[in-house]
Amino acid sequence: MRVFVTGATGFVGSAIVRELLQAGHQVTGLARSDAAAAQLLTAGVTPHRGDLEDAGSLRRGASLADGVIHTGFNHDFSRFEENCAVDAAAIAVLGDALAGTGRLLLVTSGTGLLSPGRLATEADAQTSRHTPRRSEQAAEAISARGGSVSIVRLPPSVHGDGDHGFVPILIGMARQKGASAMIGDGSNLWPAVHRLDAAKVYRLALENGTAGVRYHAVAEEGVPFRQIAEVIGRRLGVPVLSKSAQEAPEHFGWFTHFAGIDSPASSAWTRETLGWTPDQPTLIADIDRAIYFRS
Repeated sequence: MRVFVTGATGFVGSAIVRELLQAGHQVTGLARSDAAAAQLLTAGVTPHRGDLEDAGSLRRGASLADGVIHTGFNHDFSRFEENCAVDAAAIAVLGDALAGTGRLLLVTSGTGLLSPGRLATEADAQTSRHTPRRSEQAAEAISARGGSVSIVRLPPSVHGDGDHGFVPILIGMARQKGASAMIGDGSNLWPAVHRLDAAKVYRLALENGTAGVRYHAVAEEGVPFRQIAEVIGRRLGVPVLSKSAQEAPEHFGWFTHFAGIDSPASSAWTRETLGWTPDQPTLIADIDRAIYFRS
């Protein structure tokens, strides 16, 4: 199968590329720079120059593929709303490029705001208005027009070598503040998955999945935030402190909302439907390694 991947040099996208190549697929990756193109060539991927705001490039890449995996997203939180708009527009372009072909587009979303405080499942629609991200709404619009699109939801923590997401952010804050913190007793739950396990979900969904459904790439339904804070405190040799809801913003700043996420998520349907069995290290085992704490 010829697969076009956006975000192909990213943390999750590069794992997907590796997974696809090992399964014998031909991969073309969107490359916005010469350095990215060179990285893709080294990995055995055909680079396709362009970026998420280059509609023509996206159309050409998608039109030549048997399937498209969209993981590209600019995680600059200082321009988050703008980046969400770019993401939604890119999804619309990819969907239009595949219209009438029956070829599948996989769109990336998240489990974080599905159903705070209760176990979220693949059947839960994303209804939260607390985020400007509109990946799922853009995918649903394509589906409503008869397009073949499905959603892969990632948990708040996707971990593994090269991680630059939520846990490294917490480690940086603990270094700066001289303490690792949690909100209240830290019993709020973060679902998690290793990047290599997540990559398998994308491949299986592309090979065996159907349109119009949601998949959860969730290996652990919920890891208590307290356990994450304790690993960080022990590794850095700093105290682990409990912060009240009122005190949390002083420590976490813009990250306060994410630190307080309580969003357990199930992947039972995904596992049964795709035959997916995660086999990589758990979040706590993975982050309790020196590589996560190199300054």
